[in-house]
Order: sequence, then C-alpha cells, then structure tokens
Amino acid sequence: MTVTTAGGVPLAMNIVASTVTLSVADPGASTRFFTTHLGYREVLADEEFVILGRDDAAPDVLLRQRDLELPPGPGPVWVLVSFAVTGVAAEYERLRREGAHITVPLRREPWGEQLLELTDPNGIVVQLTEWIPPAGA
Repeated sequence: MTVTTAGGVPLAMNIVASTVTLSVADPGASTRFFTTHLGYREVLADEEFVILGRDDAAPDVLLRQRDLELPPGPGPVWVLVSFAVTGVAAEYERLRREGAHITVPLRREPWGEQLLELTDPNGIVVQLTEWIPPAGA
C-alpha cells in the first residue's frame, strides 16, 4: 500500500513510531498514573522529562515539566488521549479496584463503541474505547 498526500503525491516517509508529548505541572504524578493504571514503564528519565513506553502499539508518552512561571502554551487547554483496547469492561473493573480516578464510567454508545474515561492528577483525560458492533450489525 502506498501512502499519498491529499494531492495524490506518494510519500517516501514511513512513520515507525509515535510519541505523545504532554507538558504537566507534576511529571512524577502522571508517571505514577500511567505506570500504575495503564501498563506503561519508564524508559528514560531526566530532571526535566520522563519517557514512558509499552511493548504493544501504544504511542510512547513523553511527560515534561511545564514551566510554572509561564502561562500554558498554545493549543488546547483540555487534553484527551484515546486508546483503542480489547476487553474494556474487564479494564473498567480493574481500574475501579485500583482506585483510578474514573471520570466517565463505562458506557456503550448507540453506534457500538464502549468507552470509559479516567483523569490523571495533572488533568490529562485518558479514554479507553472498544468497538462492539451494535446488535443486528
């Protein structure tokens, strides 16, 4: 399969990995959240950042210390990171047992998506979704 631009020009670039970078007030709190509840592990740490990874298709997460003297940078104030997963109902029960801060309980949308949302100590919203075909589909 050839990847092309909107204009139909073939791209030579091949994306081989992805990283979500989040500037937060307390990288340690987010690190504990992602490692405790989402199965990430610390890959690299420095005074100003932590890189978290998993062994599956999830993107790496780079947590960097936000300069608290400066106003938040450009872009959205609200951040949502969404992961498509398998077994979301079981994950919901596990997260409840662990005491994760679940902000949207497990629910099923009419189009077949089952989802839940949890929020880390820095306000990062993490959505876990699973596609479950609607009845009769």
